Amino acid sequence: MSPGRAATRVLSVGLLTAAAAISASAQPAKQPLAQVNAALQAGEADHALALLNSLPPSDAGTAQAHNLACRVRFMLAQRDAALKECEQAVRLDEQSSNDHLWLGRVLGEKAARATFLNAFSLAKRVRAEFEESVRIDPRNAEALSDLGEFYLRAPAILGGGVDKAQGIAAQLDKVDPARAHEMRGRIAEAAKDYGTAEREFKQAVAAGAHPAFQWVALAGFYRQREQWIEMETALQNGLNAAEQDQHAAVALYDGASVLTRAGRDPALAAKMLEEYLASPAKTEEAPAFIAHDRLARLKEKLGDPAAANQERAEALALAHEYSPGEEAKH
Repeated sequence: MSPGRAATRVLSVGLLTAAAAISASAQPAKQPLAQVNAALQAGEADHALALLNSLPPSDAGTAQAHNLACRVRFMLAQRDAALKECEQAVRLDEQSSNDHLWLGRVLGEKAARATFLNAFSLAKRVRAEFEESVRIDPRNAEALSDLGEFYLRAPAILGGGVDKAQGIAAQLDKVDPARAHEMRGRIAEAAKDYGTAEREFKQAVAAGAHPAFQWVALAGFYRQREQWIEMETALQNGLNAAEQDQHAAVALYDGASVLTRAGRDPALAAKMLEEYLASPAKTEEAPAFIAHDRLARLKEKLGDPAAANQERAEALALAHEYSPGEEAKH
């Protein structure tokens, strides 16, 4: 906020304040569901749930409301509750590509933690939901990417296959070339063709509209290869790109994750999380309360327990139902 004005300027301040108030009142109020989504993107889980509980009847029973509730619960790692909400969203709007995509994601998380037999049946449902999402909207780049990853990782008995993943990459060429190169990089990496993989990840950087994301993906590739100097260079390039691109703030969160998984440079990882949390462009893909919790653990490593406690308090203020123990598994 700007500092207080001198006494001789009280009148002009009053006029400016009145003008601002008139301008604000002329702006249309955010619709209730838009308010929920804004809280979701900001990582304000408690606020999002309170807004959902206070929705007017005309909004509360809609597919969009159930989809938003699913995503808030998913963000909190409450997978059973998320699944119930996402299933209801799909029942209410069977032609929503986005609703099928989110149902597939929730099922995928449940499958990753299920017993073998349950995981098998859940994985088939994951594939079906991703495929339906793409069928409804063949230009949904996120759905294409998720389906391509499924095809690449799943065995043939579950409908996976490298040829299918390559087909998805060809579809992404027409929608999001950077994602297409990333997909081909992952295909080559899975085949242990590391030279081709590196070239594809670098081509993704060149093709990306927001290259911070692709720099972090390249850094993740180097982490797997234990090429530490190259990893750190890619991350620094990603940090520089993100600082110049307000739409790429989440790449900072992802970059911090790469460093933490590598067990390297906690100070830089903390800096990336701090910059992400200071950004106005936070997203549900990188929940703010999880960022605070990760930052708390980094602060402890850096020998600042007071700062660590403050970060944990910030996380709890945003999401009191969140269990840090769940996050610590990842």
